[in-house]
Amino acid sequence: MKNYTSNEMKRFNYLLGEIEAVYHEVFFKLGLSDSGARILYTICDEGDGCLLREVRRHSGLSKQTVNSAIRKMETEKILFLKQADSKNKRVHLTEEGKQLAQRTVLRVIKAENEIFSSWSEADVEKYLALTENYLNALKEKAPQI
Repeated sequence: MKNYTSNEMKRFNYLLGEIEAVYHEVFFKLGLSDSGARILYTICDEGDGCLLREVRRHSGLSKQTVNSAIRKMETEKILFLKQADSKNKRVHLTEEGKQLAQRTVLRVIKAENEIFSSWSEADVEKYLALTENYLNALKEKAPQI
């Protein structure tokens, strides 16, 4: 097993940071907070009427951050919650929320799709497989850290 130097990890961390910075700048330009954008993005990606727990899980945000941002977005009439069953709530976009999504996160999703479409199918699959492998290995190692 090759032992990677700090240069590879520096490069890896730099790339992750730069990707996050680009998303931050795009969302800022579009008038969205990072947490609001990630929630709106997740709803659009999962489909209107997705479960609140899916928003929490797929946005990567903490439960507290999601709850605070959801309350703010409800006040702004971007979304509303509806009881799905005794334990779960569903998140729905209002008409205003759907229009906001069209002007913002759906444009980001379109750009992401264009990027992946410009890659070969093999490159996309390799990128996703390696990213998933890294994530799974990190989850496995995290309790030992």
